[in-house]
Amino acid sequence: MSTSHIDSGFERGAGGVHIARRQSPRRKGRWHELAVWWREIDKVLLAIVAALMLTGVIGVAAGSAASAQRLSTAETTLSDLHFFWMHLGFLAVGIMVMLAVSLLPRESARRFAIVLGAGMFLLLIAVPFVGAEVNGARRWIRLGFGFQPSEFYKPAFTILSAWILSWRVRDPQLPVMALSGALLAASCLFLMLQPDFGTAILLCGVWFVLVVVAGLPLKLVGWGAGGIVGLVVGSYFFYENARHRIDAFLGGSEAFSQVDLANKTLTSGGWFGRGLWMGERKNILPEAHTDYILSVIGEEFGLIAVAGIALLFCALVVRVLWRLAGEDDLFTLLSGTGLAALLGGQAFINMAVNLQLFPSKGMTLPLISYGGSSMIALCLTVGLLLAVTRRNPYLTRDGLPMGHRR
Repeated sequence: MSTSHIDSGFERGAGGVHIARRQSPRRKGRWHELAVWWREIDKVLLAIVAALMLTGVIGVAAGSAASAQRLSTAETTLSDLHFFWMHLGFLAVGIMVMLAVSLLPRESARRFAIVLGAGMFLLLIAVPFVGAEVNGARRWIRLGFGFQPSEFYKPAFTILSAWILSWRVRDPQLPVMALSGALLAASCLFLMLQPDFGTAILLCGVWFVLVVVAGLPLKLVGWGAGGIVGLVVGSYFFYENARHRIDAFLGGSEAFSQVDLANKTLTSGGWFGRGLWMGERKNILPEAHTDYILSVIGEEFGLIAVAGIALLFCALVVRVLWRLAGEDDLFTLLSGTGLAALLGGQAFINMAVNLQLFPSKGMTLPLISYGGSSMIALCLTVGLLLAVTRRNPYLTRDGLPMGHRR
């Protein structure tokens, strides 16, 4: 057989001796890039994210049947595992997005987030006028496929705010708080026009964390906190959507409201749950596979599983902060902390709603709830977080190898 058509990776040298063929620069460069990525990536953080995703797969499998039955019509009957299979598809796309973004160098990740933020901000402006209306709110853009610009704007806003606040290193006189505050105010304005009060509050929380970590004077931090409190109070008096949700929550006028149902569903399984697909209350729970998936998990797997999920999110935030300990680049410190606060804050709000501690926000549980654009956007957020927390383990700081400090 002729050897001219066999790509064995070797060449025949003098005397018939086979010698290794040198790889093309492009292939060698690609493998080198992957090797560098694997060496620098935070594997502990990656493992926590994988655990949350696996929990989400199990949770959506538990809640899929209840949602499929509620959303089936006389014309269309959804299979019990309809949302489970859809979730696996979206999760696969999300993982590819996460890995692709995490491969970006830190500066490239920053530029990507800034461009993404600019594009999504323009769409936020357009959504109240041209967006598709779903459940009384205009949050979706239809371009052959539907997605919520606000979901992709959240991580981009975080990176953009961190970048603006980091300018103070070059010039302490720059009005970084005023600039980032103006960006926050404009973002909240267009979010509340949709209306999306929950995301506006989440961005306010992330911005406040960034301002505190940036080390701005306490007087300015106090003004920022006062502005956020003023936004919430003003929303109650002048923003009907917020007033309605807060009144319904505080007044308890809706005995079987979604939040009340979610809390009763979550606690009905006791400590160890009823077992997979054995839950009953989930069948009358709206959005069992999305906003209230934690309640489904609580009913079928018990409060022990709910506590485990809470610990995973705490571990994610603590791991990021530990990874950033001693970081001397302000942008890296702010962006990593902000993205961790974004994921942890959204998880906290979702859990608080399921525990009947907060009014309903229409906010998913990160990496666990079913979601199309939401899941992909959250995976993008994790990808950015992995990118900005990459570390060369062979670099030293203060005379100690990085590997010995972690």
